[in-house]
Amino acid sequence: MKESFPHPLQIMKSASLLSLAIVPAALLVVLAVLAAAGLASADVTLPKVIGSGMVLQQGEPINLWGRADPGEVVTVTFDGTQAGTTADKDGRWLVRLDPRTADSKPRELKISGRNEIVLSDILVGEVWLCSGQSNMNFPVGKTLHVDEEVSKAEHPAIRFFRMDKKAAALPQDEGGSDWVACSTDTVRSFSAVGYHFGENLHQELKVPVGLILSAVDGVDIEPWTPLEGFEKVESLEKYAARVRALTADVKVTPGTPAALYNGMIHPFVPFTMRGVIWYQGEWNCFKGDTAIYTDKTDALISGWRKVFGQEDLSFYFVQIGPMDYSERHWGRKSRTLETLPRFWDAQRACLGTIPKCGMAVITDISGGPDRLHPANKRDVGHRLALWALAHDYGRRNLVFSGPLYTSMSVEGDKVILKFDHAGGGLKSLDGGELVQFLIAGEDGTFVAAQAEIKGDAVEVRSPAVSHPVAVRYAWHETAVGNLGNKEGLPASPFRTDDWEVGDSKQ
Repeated sequence: MKESFPHPLQIMKSASLLSLAIVPAALLVVLAVLAAAGLASADVTLPKVIGSGMVLQQGEPINLWGRADPGEVVTVTFDGTQAGTTADKDGRWLVRLDPRTADSKPRELKISGRNEIVLSDILVGEVWLCSGQSNMNFPVGKTLHVDEEVSKAEHPAIRFFRMDKKAAALPQDEGGSDWVACSTDTVRSFSAVGYHFGENLHQELKVPVGLILSAVDGVDIEPWTPLEGFEKVESLEKYAARVRALTADVKVTPGTPAALYNGMIHPFVPFTMRGVIWYQGEWNCFKGDTAIYTDKTDALISGWRKVFGQEDLSFYFVQIGPMDYSERHWGRKSRTLETLPRFWDAQRACLGTIPKCGMAVITDISGGPDRLHPANKRDVGHRLALWALAHDYGRRNLVFSGPLYTSMSVEGDKVILKFDHAGGGLKSLDGGELVQFLIAGEDGTFVAAQAEIKGDAVEVRSPAVSHPVAVRYAWHETAVGNLGNKEGLPASPFRTDDWEVGDSKQ
């Protein structure tokens, strides 16, 4: 029969002073420690992301949460105001503070229950999540502009928070580092894309910026996606079924659907933030995941918006750079020269199907076809910041994107292409003739074409094609075109056809 022991607090309450006098001293010490542990279990506790040095999101209701004893009254005091709640039957509590305006003055935040927690150095500004795989993890200390950037990286109003790398079968409540201020010491190991994005916002908006880094090298998009996202997209039901089958005793890896969401995103749900910057896709491209990546991105964004309770959460991503994927094969001989262009197509398709979504093109700064990790992360962060400044911060006249193909027409032997985001006008980024244009007739054979800017359009032709029907631009895994706008932003690769590999037109 299993032996049962009373709670140490019950032992101490029932014992008289006389009986305690004859209890061995060593046992008294043990009982005192156990009693203290019992009392500590009633303390109000907080997730790591709610800590000293954090940045709270301006202009939105601020969510603060944690654990306490069921029924315990919890009070939050901040900046002269107070709000309270009662912990539910599971000991969970959440307090929502009214929106605040940006404030660089450090303030205290108090959370009181049976105990009191005092957090210091709290700022109010803009909060962004920086996520994805190795190109988001890539640190400032390894970038092209490292010495220049580190030397001027004393920004006490920019704060960094980093999540631990953790895959989990079920959603977790704990994880992460302490908040730290950006300095020449702390910036070296932080995400270069995240830092440059945040530094651009800080300089332009003159408000504090909080950056939450949660990224893992060499992973697909699926492990970042919560069940709520998979369930929204009909084509991804098989992933939803796999996630629903996960239990506490199931062993997961960083590649298991929802496993990184559970371990590295859920611990700071529902922290209020403005949006997400995302740099991922290389691993899905290795797999030839070209047709369904748009759906997977939709699931990720929809899922995060739902779990954070922010349907208007902005999401800006990087279109991955040119690279010799088919030559490397990565164990998959089926990869072709078109695998990456078709993946670019899937990324670009997100712009037309997912609200509040933007894409930074980096074909011109990728560093060459052998660079899986482009060293110029400063311009990547800057281009992501342009999207945020234009869409989230009211910079209405800002040109935030390079040219994006919209339509074509045929006049005799030439194709006329139209674009959105021509900015101050289309131009050749290197000053030379436009390159990387292909043209095809009805037989579907693409040949090199001559392309010329005519006003707000590009005219494409070839003497070898008298009746053209389709054009492709930079449609090769290592292609680097030179079409852009006068603001220096490159055009995304595109095609006007929808022919599939193996079609008679190929």
